Amino acid sequence: MPVIVNPEACQDERGALLAYLDAQRGGIRRAVHGLTEEQARSAPSASALSLSALLKHALTGERGWLGTARGEVGDPKEQMAQWEDSFRPAEDETVEVLLARYEEAARKTDAAIRALPSLDATFEAPRYPWDEGGTRTWRWLILHMIEETARHAGHADIIRETIDGKGAFDLVFETGAMPEPDWSVLDR
Repeated sequence: MPVIVNPEACQDERGALLAYLDAQRGGIRRAVHGLTEEQARSAPSASALSLSALLKHALTGERGWLGTARGEVGDPKEQMAQWEDSFRPAEDETVEVLLARYEEAARKTDAAIRALPSLDATFEAPRYPWDEGGTRTWRWLILHMIEETARHAGHADIIRETIDGKGAFDLVFETGAMPEPDWSVLDR
């Protein structure tokens, strides 16, 4: 639980799903807060992933799924190459650049989902080695994006804590994503 999702954002299914997706995006964004480029590109844990790589991968995944849902499916081999490249930020892909691109991808995803007449609208997902493909609803898409983003936010938590000991809640409070609770209520 990176932050408490505002109940006001959950007045309908679409709003709730977008709010939960954004909460998970926030976990990835906060993981790079206050780090140097060198720290963000380091892979200090058992994983070969860095925080910059996770950020680029989350960005690439969100862009890719939105393109797929819109019918903008390219050559499968090219898409595989993009996916593999998503784990390797280029020199010019700084944390600042990747965060800006991630924010833009999020805005486009959110706008597309808000513009749908229904989350029951469908699209055709291509076949990949790990997925048979087929007809999917946009509801499936946003749930899948929540799942994937949450998974990577968890990875980011572990990598960040390995870098400097800051856990997800430390970063939530430090960035002002949520005020630090009044812990004294537990003493009552």
